[in-house]
Amino acid sequence: MSASAIIFYLISALILGAGLLAVTTRKIFRAAIWLLFSLVGIATLYFWMQVEFIAAIQIIVYVGGIVVLIIFSIFLTQQSGKEMPKPSTRKTIFSIAVALFGLLFTYQLIDQYGFANNATQPMNVTVGEIGTQMLSTTEHGYILPFEVVSMLLLAAMIGCIVIAMKNSGGNIEEKAGEESKLMIHTDISSPQNIQED
Repeated sequence: MSASAIIFYLISALILGAGLLAVTTRKIFRAAIWLLFSLVGIATLYFWMQVEFIAAIQIIVYVGGIVVLIIFSIFLTQQSGKEMPKPSTRKTIFSIAVALFGLLFTYQLIDQYGFANNATQPMNVTVGEIGTQMLSTTEHGYILPFEVVSMLLLAAMIGCIVIAMKNSGGNIEEKAGEESKLMIHTDISSPQNIQED
């Protein structure tokens, strides 16, 4: 086995292991950290394949954007240290069945198309060409998924704010009520008010 194959299998093991731990741990903050490691492993795989631009986008968008947003939402909901409830047997069986179906579907695609080494020359695509194709409205443009992803991130941010307001709203009202009672009690029992009476 060549050194290149060993590196590939090590990176793949890191990605799969971190992904498996992300979906099996019962602490939500640890799940976010394992997801972070899995996405960093994918960026490492891109660097290993010498597509540095895609690796940089992976780190900036997923590691630096989405995972940080997930971690902030966990802290805003104040559930970072609590354990998630244990999933029911029905959900566990359904999850395993979906994972096995995904593996079989992937194996079928690999067996049907294979990994023919058609890349005789390295890809020399400039960042300008990638940006033009991503924001293009032509047949092979990617403007629609680009806008859908931006709307998804906006919805996630609004959801985080709404959840944070719901959790902290009652506490703010309780604290305001306690402070007003304390102020009334202080005004009544102060010596100045007693002397004036």
